Amino acid sequence: MSTTLKESVKFTKETYLYWYELMLLLRRFEEKAGQLYGMQKIRGFCHLYIGQEAVAAGCMTATKPEDTFITAYRDHGLAIAKGVTAKSCMAELYGKATGCSKGKGGSMHFFGVKERFFGGHGIVGAQIGTGAGLAFAEQYKGTDNVSLTFFGDGAARQGILHETFNLAMIWKLPVIFICENNNYAMGTSVQRTSNVMDIYKLADAYDMPADAVDGMQPETVHEAVSRAVKRAREGDGPTLIEIKTYRYKGHSMSDPAKYRTKEEVEEYKERDPIEYTKNKLINSFQVSEQDIEVINERVRQEVDESVRFAEESPWPSDDELLKDVYQQQDYPFIMD
Repeated sequence: MSTTLKESVKFTKETYLYWYELMLLLRRFEEKAGQLYGMQKIRGFCHLYIGQEAVAAGCMTATKPEDTFITAYRDHGLAIAKGVTAKSCMAELYGKATGCSKGKGGSMHFFGVKERFFGGHGIVGAQIGTGAGLAFAEQYKGTDNVSLTFFGDGAARQGILHETFNLAMIWKLPVIFICENNNYAMGTSVQRTSNVMDIYKLADAYDMPADAVDGMQPETVHEAVSRAVKRAREGDGPTLIEIKTYRYKGHSMSDPAKYRTKEEVEEYKERDPIEYTKNKLINSFQVSEQDIEVINERVRQEVDESVRFAEESPWPSDDELLKDVYQQQDYPFIMD
């Protein structure tokens, strides 16, 4: 059942500064990616995270570096939040050898083993089962690490969700299932695809604890994820969190988003998580506009440096074509 959040706990000025700079970096990176896509510097599919930054920010402060993240193809924001550098992410968008997936994955398949970020997956819903598998591995090894498994409202219609929920509850896996509900599966609204409007209620069939929270503020995300993480670390199994968020752009760069009104988009922009956090810093912690501008400039430089790095990086060599794609096996029992 849903949990109604009470008054937010008091977060420190440093936490709000972290949230603001992280969310701004994700926003500016995505804006630059969209611009470069229009210039044909970036090819193929490209799904931007603009509007959903508070989800990544709140999840980061509620977890530890050893916890794993896995998500779908709208993966740029979560990858950078988890520590994959903006440089390697931009190089991956360019298809360069210095990219986080060696230039072979592109926008939909970011990866960072060292950072405990396991994709970026292009098959809708496939990461749900894989995320539970990551949790099973941590349980098997006896760690207290948890797996944060992200998926969209469209993927909630996939059969693998129900199979995974069932096993995760039977085995009490340390996995947090996070539905980033931005209201649209490509161009199709939740209302047109399900009789269940509140996605968190899908957990009821498995007696799985669940939350439904506002995804436009990092505090509410942090609080819900913190509760779920505590439960998982204590051996009490999974939680489903429906985080109600919104993407300002279309599903992908090829989507003109004509299925929704300008008024709807503007209504969500009035609740923009970055502006909200900036105002919190100014009004509650007396952070000056000059201090804000220092952060803004630091983010601008980081994004500009990522573009220079991508532009100057080499293309993958020809001998990389089949590496990490096919594994050669010798089967002596197979006759020629």
